[in-house]
Amino acid sequence: MNDFSLTANQRRALDCVRHYLDQHGRPPTLREISESLGLSSHSSAQDYVEALIRKGALERLPHHRGLRLAQRSRAPAAASLPLVGRVAAGSPIMSEGNIEADYAVDPALFRPRADFLLRVVGMSMRDAGILDGDLLAVHRSQTAEDGSIVVARLDDEITVKRLKHRRGRLLLLPENPDFEPIEVDPRHVDNFAIEGLYVGIIRRN
Repeated sequence: MNDFSLTANQRRALDCVRHYLDQHGRPPTLREISESLGLSSHSSAQDYVEALIRKGALERLPHHRGLRLAQRSRAPAAASLPLVGRVAAGSPIMSEGNIEADYAVDPALFRPRADFLLRVVGMSMRDAGILDGDLLAVHRSQTAEDGSIVVARLDDEITVKRLKHRRGRLLLLPENPDFEPIEVDPRHVDNFAIEGLYVGIIRRN
């Protein structure tokens, strides 16, 4: 059983380490953990790591980047997914201040594995089966293939749209004819970033 009696923030730090290992084959540095979680200092990341080591979720190795998942935490934990609420301007999407709640949903139910949930606002993706109030399961990624449904940051607003590449421009396309496409000039990348890929929805009755 993968129960380390972790706090919500400690579990997010553990998920950060697990996700980084899956993506890069090596553990993150304290700086990378801090940036991913939107922490104000490396000491906060250090506190989380030390707590995870004490609770047996992580093991320390005697070299640089010397962390690994403990045996019990190597299988994906049927734990929870953080629900991202309103995202503060300029902050990483997974910053502590952006997390509204944690939902008891197994991230491994989705392919690829979900990293967070986002509440859908509006009906711009109606024809893709994504409705107002749905919880969107999102896999964190900074890249996406043409035609993917993505979570994107545009001028510090978060939007869900289908990504299309067209004549050197990026289009964020709604799935509802009542809404207009959003055109992005990749030469001005400061105001645009892909935050993740849509991997499923949770609909509450």
